[in-house]
Formats: sequence, structure tokens, C-alpha cells
Amino acid sequence: MLGTHPLEATFPSRSVRVPSSTEDEELLNRAIHALPKPHAPELGAFTHTDPWRVLRIQSEFVYGFNALAELGAAVTVFGSARIARTHPWYQLARDVGYELVKAGFAVITGGGPGLMEAANRGAFEAGGPSIGCNIELPFEQRSNEYLTTSINFRYFFVRKTMFVKYSNGFVILPGGFGTLDELFEALTLVQTRKIHRFPIVLMGRDYWKGLLDWVETTQLGTGMISPEDLNLLIVVETAAEARDAILECYRSKCWTTWKRSEGRRLAADPPGAPETALDRRKSDAQ
Repeated sequence: MLGTHPLEATFPSRSVRVPSSTEDEELLNRAIHALPKPHAPELGAFTHTDPWRVLRIQSEFVYGFNALAELGAAVTVFGSARIARTHPWYQLARDVGYELVKAGFAVITGGGPGLMEAANRGAFEAGGPSIGCNIELPFEQRSNEYLTTSINFRYFFVRKTMFVKYSNGFVILPGGFGTLDELFEALTLVQTRKIHRFPIVLMGRDYWKGLLDWVETTQLGTGMISPEDLNLLIVVETAAEARDAILECYRSKCWTTWKRSEGRRLAADPPGAPETALDRRKSDAQ
């Protein structure tokens, strides 16, 4: 073509590349219907895409961190949402919440009814921080009335992060799959050193006996865990015993608390002397 620079055929002119709208305009404008319509759910469909969920997840983390940033020593209490207020376990959980607050700890639960409510109630009655990390569920879960701080979450993994990050110990009362999930996740995190040691206290040997028997005979018996792994579990019967185990571990960094553990009952090596540990790098029997 006469009088045309060779590159002009490959690259369009600058004026052609200028967008028809600015970034601000793209942000502030949105699609509308041809006729006025006060409700248009279809316009919000983009908020259910994965990129938008990432932002929602991020906002939940920020929300939770902000809500709990000034929290001091705290213990998370787990247990069933299905226990009635007249059940003996309800009073046991209530006593646990009360004793923990009197020992200087805030109490965190899943914020729901049953044993969660009972622990929050005990903490509330003792005049301490009573925190509920509630979860959006299609059934069972509602916030109980004994919370001084209530935080609502959509995502289990965000909620679990709050439990672990802001707790100095777990007290685990009788419960179902959700309670077992929290128990084994805590055991895994401590065993693999993703978090520092902290006490994991099971309440009620009769309730946990079947599980403990299986762990000791099947998992330990087949070499899936080492005896020292059971140093991580403490079984108690009373609120005072739970409080003492938590308090002792807080003061001694758990170096003496193993004496209360299932590992000690089975004559496992103490922390610092893993003579029979499968992995001798676990020098504190984690």
C-alpha cells in the first residue's frame, strides 16, 4: 500500500485501542432491565462464583481476627448440640465453663444449643468472656443466649481456624461427628507440629471408652500411631479435673501434663525421651 509504514498493517493505531469506557465506569455501571423492576436476583448471580467466594472467605477471616484480636487466655469447649438442659452432661458442661472462667480463661464454643450453651452459660454466670463461633447450617444450629461475643461464619474451615488460633486448650464433652471432627483435627495439628502442644481433654471415660479402646488396640496395635501419640490425650471426669489439666498445661507448657495422659497410663515414653517413638525427631513426644 502506497505511503503506509510497514508496521501499521500489523499494529492498529493508538486511537483504535482506547477502550470505549473507563475502569471507573465499568465498576460503577451495571446491567439494568428495559423496564423498571425493583427486584432482580439474577443480577447477583456473579456473587456465587468462585472468585467472589474467595473474597467472602477472606472477609470472614478478617472479621474473625478483628473480633477476637484482644482475647487473652481462652479454652474452646466442644460438645453435642442435642443435649437437653435436664441432662447431667449439661450441668457438667456448665460447671466446666464456670471453672475455666474462675481460673482466668475465656470460654469459646460453637455458639449453639446443648452442651455449647451449657459451657457458655457457666462462663456467663462466672462473669467472664463467653464467646460463640456460630456456623450457618440448615438445621440444629442457633446462637444461644449466654454469649458476650457472637461471631457467625459460613465456612467450617474459617471457624476451625478461630478455634485453634485463639485457644490454649480444648475440652471435649460427649458429642457427634462434629465433635469428633474437632477432636481429631486438633490431635493431627499437634502431632504434626502444625501448632504448639496444648491440652486436649476428653470428659467422661464411659462415653469415650469405645473410641479409646479402638485407638489403643487397632491403631496402636497395628503401628498406625506410636504410644507417645497418646500423651496428647487426657481423660477426666469432673470440671475441676478439666480446669486443673488446662491450667497446669498453660503454666508448664505441657511438659508435666503428660503425666495425666493416656500415654502415661500405657507406660509410653514421656516427652523428651522417645525411646520407642516411631519417629525419634518428635523429641517432645508430639
